[in-house]
Amino acid sequence: SSAREKAAAMTARTAVAISSLATLSGVACKSAAPFSAAHVDRSIRGSTGYPVAVDPARVGTYAGAVKSGAGYFYDEVLEYRVWMHPEHGAPPLAGDADYFAAFARYETAAKYSSNASGAEDPIALIRQRESVNEPTPGHFEWDKKERVTEWQVDWLKGAHREPRSIPDFLAAHDAAPDIVPR
Repeated sequence: SSAREKAAAMTARTAVAISSLATLSGVACKSAAPFSAAHVDRSIRGSTGYPVAVDPARVGTYAGAVKSGAGYFYDEVLEYRVWMHPEHGAPPLAGDADYFAAFARYETAAKYSSNASGAEDPIALIRQRESVNEPTPGHFEWDKKERVTEWQVDWLKGAHREPRSIPDFLAAHDAAPDIVPR
């Protein structure tokens, strides 16, 4: 056999070995767009201490670039996200840019986060149909514009918006019910 054939055979064996290693280690050999979902798990089986995604079929389809925090109340959990950072050891699926894994259940996201290099703790992507805005400290407004934002998971506890949540919040904070129109 020629040197060219030997080189081709060695290249093929190397590609198979790399693919096998990736499969065994659970790493997908794929790429992702920056700030997008590179891994999606829509399963909802098992007990959970947090709300599951309102529509598991849509998990992983929401925009990566969204607002962060605020609002005091949420209406729906859309997904749980684990942001991945190549600069901290995550595989560079989006080059040097961050990307995320999306999950329908918090517990699945937490397990993924604890086993993945370069992963943050899970956060919740939520929808707020109405919320409380605090444009300056101590000044609260009832905001009736829908928005999607990322929240720390612990903020979900006791923050699901009910019919009296915002009026009661404003009354407890002696705030006149300034209403931001839709």
